Amino acid sequence: MKSIKRAFISVLAVAALTGTALADMKKEIGPGEGQVNIVAWPGYIERGETDKNYDWVTDFEKKTSCKVNIKTAGTSDEMVALMNEGGFDLVTASGDASLRLISGKRVQPVNVDLIPSWKTVDERLQNAPWHTVDGMHYGVPYQWGANVLAYNTNVFKEAPKSWSVVFEEQNLPDGKSNKGRIQAFDGPIYIADAALYLMKHKPELGIKDPYELTEDQYKAALDLLRAQRKLVGRYWHDAFIQIDDFKNEGVAASSSWPFQVNLLVADKQPIASTVPEEGATGWADTTMMHSEAANPNCAYMWLEHSINPKLQGDLAAWFGSVPAVMAACKGNSLLTDTGCDTNGLGNFEKIKFWRTPVSKCASQAAGCVPYYRWVSDYIAVLGGR
Repeated sequence: MKSIKRAFISVLAVAALTGTALADMKKEIGPGEGQVNIVAWPGYIERGETDKNYDWVTDFEKKTSCKVNIKTAGTSDEMVALMNEGGFDLVTASGDASLRLISGKRVQPVNVDLIPSWKTVDERLQNAPWHTVDGMHYGVPYQWGANVLAYNTNVFKEAPKSWSVVFEEQNLPDGKSNKGRIQAFDGPIYIADAALYLMKHKPELGIKDPYELTEDQYKAALDLLRAQRKLVGRYWHDAFIQIDDFKNEGVAASSSWPFQVNLLVADKQPIASTVPEEGATGWADTTMMHSEAANPNCAYMWLEHSINPKLQGDLAAWFGSVPAVMAACKGNSLLTDTGCDTNGLGNFEKIKFWRTPVSKCASQAAGCVPYYRWVSDYIAVLGGR
């Protein structure tokens, strides 16, 4: 919740998605400055400290003499707040942050001609609308995947078929109530998860896109979340705290990332995950450069490094995500040749990828509720209002 409040003021100032980045696009890469400072999701930039098999930082530092400094963030709003504060060169932004960063002039256009491996990026991602504005790229695709339903296999002998186990009060298969045994994501973009659930269970609402909600549709999503508030044991944004909660606090089910599930399974915990019948929201993350990056040369070197097939495959194996470079799906001993399929390669068209809600929307002629309302109203939901 602190991360949401921290970003609240900055989000209000970026309600409309207009404008361009401050910095002009670089034309050449000079000598490295000696370091690069990156805001990243947990597990996205590893140097072998958790598991020596997963290290895509050490070799980069040796080759470039650019020391990698990492600041992890648990929500997109926290990432936006950190980029607004400055002091960072790069951020691994999801789609619900990337356009805000562009419109807020916090990131600069990226010259893909200075990134030799750009041509290897999945064509579905190269011109994706969450990082491409007026034909100009503001980042390099990194990884993508679904927000999964993680569950305790001692409670669920079979995978839950519906997100109802976290949205509606009920007895779980072990005969006990789900009250106090579920979690939900500590970020206003989670309103889209409620909207996605309502698309199937209340079709009369006419929701066509979980990020494009009329006032009535939005109210229905908030009502669902207010009811869920009575069931939630914790709103999570720290991946490692959620891991501990599954291990020690009796969590039965929650929205989660494949990252937590992978680590829990590796620790031999009774945890599995699924994408229920309603589908899932998801993330397609882009590495973006701050408009006032102090270390742009090292930053460009990292952008090129970030899409080499070895890193892409290792990261996908570690996080449970899908690479932005399809060559990573073959020949990687950690990911294996079936890893991309296991991590959801075939789900691209089924995922409702995170993006920032705006008032002028395509699916609703009357307009939609903009993101600054999502922020303030989700804070109210978390506060029991």
